Amino acid sequence: MKDSVIAAQQTPSAQRTTRDLTRAAVSGWLGTAMEFMDFQLYSLAAAIVFNKIFFPDVSPAIGLIAAMATYGVGYVARLAGAVYFGRMGDRIGRKKVLYLTILLMGASTTLIGVLPTYATIGILAPVLLVVLRLVQGFGAGAEIAGATVMLTEYAPVRRRGLISSLVSLGTNSGTLAASALWAVLLAVLSEEQLLSWGWRLPFLLSFALMIFAVWLRRSLKESPVFEQRPDVVDGVALARDEVESAIATADSHEGSVLAAGIRQRKGKAFFLALGLRFGQAGNSGLIQTFLVGYIATNLAVGRSVPTDAIVYGSLAGFATVPVIGLLGDRFGRRAVYLTLSSLTTVLAFPVMLLITSGSTPGVMIGMALGLNVGVLGLFSLESVTMAELFGSRTRFTQLALAKELGGILATAIGPVLAATLTAVTGSWWPIAAMLIVYSLITFVSAYLAPETRGRDLVRLEDAV
Repeated sequence: MKDSVIAAQQTPSAQRTTRDLTRAAVSGWLGTAMEFMDFQLYSLAAAIVFNKIFFPDVSPAIGLIAAMATYGVGYVARLAGAVYFGRMGDRIGRKKVLYLTILLMGASTTLIGVLPTYATIGILAPVLLVVLRLVQGFGAGAEIAGATVMLTEYAPVRRRGLISSLVSLGTNSGTLAASALWAVLLAVLSEEQLLSWGWRLPFLLSFALMIFAVWLRRSLKESPVFEQRPDVVDGVALARDEVESAIATADSHEGSVLAAGIRQRKGKAFFLALGLRFGQAGNSGLIQTFLVGYIATNLAVGRSVPTDAIVYGSLAGFATVPVIGLLGDRFGRRAVYLTLSSLTTVLAFPVMLLITSGSTPGVMIGMALGLNVGVLGLFSLESVTMAELFGSRTRFTQLALAKELGGILATAIGPVLAATLTAVTGSWWPIAAMLIVYSLITFVSAYLAPETRGRDLVRLEDAV
């Protein structure tokens, strides 16, 4: 056992060329784009049409709450997927997991597009919708975490923030594609056409994207950091008892390297990462999901205005995301995190005043500002910071759990809570208050977290 572990430590990682890095970057971007396209397609459908075609026998307000609840159940499945695939990714490598997750997400999203409606099969329609949503969530639970880990572990240390931000650009690309598709449908189809067949088109079109993503990932090389891990032998991580045995027979240096990864008390890095995730995830659920339905239902603006606003905000994000990545590389993760979360807190009420002003320009500016500062900017930092917080032995699992648990607590519950609070109060102020709470949680977490820029990602132990 000792010889095997020492050999694993001394064997250099397979060389990675610029072409390999490019392939990893495109794969991470495309998979994340597909995940967010699938979820944004669903969230927009839930906000715009699902309450009418799957929950037609209730009031509009209750229908919106029910549709948002079906959106939220996917986050429960995402947590299960994070545990299952995260552990698999830490044990046998990142590549195999990313291949499986893309298949699950693509197949379930395509099948949503062929579901019969409530008018056809009654209560079985929303039941099947929830089932497919659960399958979609199970695959997605490790997709963005896996793409984040893979790309961060591929990236050169001095440009890690910039290159890792491509994962966030994937989220932006997926959001943009889904929002653009819905904007086109709302612009060219009548209400009757949209409810009868038009809503199916975006889900069916995602099939082509899945085929390309699967093809690309088949030829992707494994993460170089995974291959350099001192506890990985022949492409598989040693179990805890095997590592303990190796520690007992290794010299002091080799033993300390291995012991650092398995004897460190876990928890601090995880809770800090969870707090960092909270602001971005919560703000995303409110701005990109709930507000689309809220604006369409409660404000006297065109039905395409909120989706158009997401499109324009996402376009601006193609500049926001890499700039934030560069700033994180230049000034460190903590400083930029503190700045962005502070800005989101200060802008919460002004942004909501713009959105609820009743004017189309106000809605556009407010949505774009909230999306870029409170969602995309934080996501750009999150991609690299959370990966750097965790040691390589449990990075995939902890990162996936932090992202998905944060999603359940903030993104999934947030729209349902916002729908309830705005219905009870008859006002928009609970939305602004929730934005402030989410952002303050991230501010405190960033303040307490260590600076992780430049950390050696091969180390087995967490940063704290």
